[in-house]
Amino acid sequence: MKFVTDIIGEELTTFEKKFACAVKSSTPLLDRIMKYIIKRKGKQMRPMFVFLSAKLHGNINESTYRAAALVELLHTATLVHDDVVDESLERRGFFSINAIWKNKIAVLVGDYLLSKGLLLSTSNDDFEHLHILSEAVKQMSEGELLQIEKSRKLNLEEDIYFEIIKNKTASLLSSACAVGAYSTSKDKAVTEKMKLFGEKAGIAFQIKDDLFDYGKEDIGKPTGNDIKEKKLTLPLIYTLNKIEAKKRRELIYIIKNENKDPQKVKIVIDTVVAAGGIAYAAEKMNQYRDEALHILYEFEEGAVRKALEQLVRYTTDRKY
Repeated sequence: MKFVTDIIGEELTTFEKKFACAVKSSTPLLDRIMKYIIKRKGKQMRPMFVFLSAKLHGNINESTYRAAALVELLHTATLVHDDVVDESLERRGFFSINAIWKNKIAVLVGDYLLSKGLLLSTSNDDFEHLHILSEAVKQMSEGELLQIEKSRKLNLEEDIYFEIIKNKTASLLSSACAVGAYSTSKDKAVTEKMKLFGEKAGIAFQIKDDLFDYGKEDIGKPTGNDIKEKKLTLPLIYTLNKIEAKKRRELIYIIKNENKDPQKVKIVIDTVVAAGGIAYAAEKMNQYRDEALHILYEFEEGAVRKALEQLVRYTTDRKY
């Protein structure tokens, strides 16, 4: 993503060093796990949104670096805990923490990351950062529990789906944009606007992830994985609400009872494609992307705004 590194490349390099220091521990086992996590970090999308949102409204400062670290600490903690909950043995093509060190240690590692985030903010009086991110963590937990509750009955409606992804995924990206903007502007009206921008971009990002489940790109998880986990995503919800009753009963039976059978999963995927579920979800994704950009265009034009626009477009155009 050269368009981003041209604008905030130096800041991202500095951030990586500061983040490594932030998670360092005097406990040898914990320090070893932290190094393992750092070496296998993803694309750092959220810190990118923090720094670009900050730079859009002022000069990046130490508060911005702490905001980015807090976002990344909380995000990493939730991923570690998610892998325990989902009994997942892989994360981004590598062994998960629980796969190597077992569940008990993985849960404690997640707790450690959360505590480091709290201490980072409270020791520097970044109470607004903490307020914004604490709300995101609450929403993420609520979204996860709502998804579990609704997935058991397989009666998810589209509005419930959007409530789930707004809480589960978009809330953290939304908060990343908000704390970034606040760190340089100290303007709560601007912060709220950037929060809404991030929410729209985050929803588009999650729909793109859902679409990968029906594609053939190598994206680090098997095609049909959401179906195997009985997760009702937008393409499937649209299809179940559109097809005739007999076919709907067949798909629901497969999802409930035959979701580990590759041939049966393929029937679900093929039905979703034929019913227009992919096209519908892609249209919704682009709608949220455009709503995010509409908010962004309210701010002054320039290189930083252009980089943010391209980062938003990357979330919907990416191949993995």
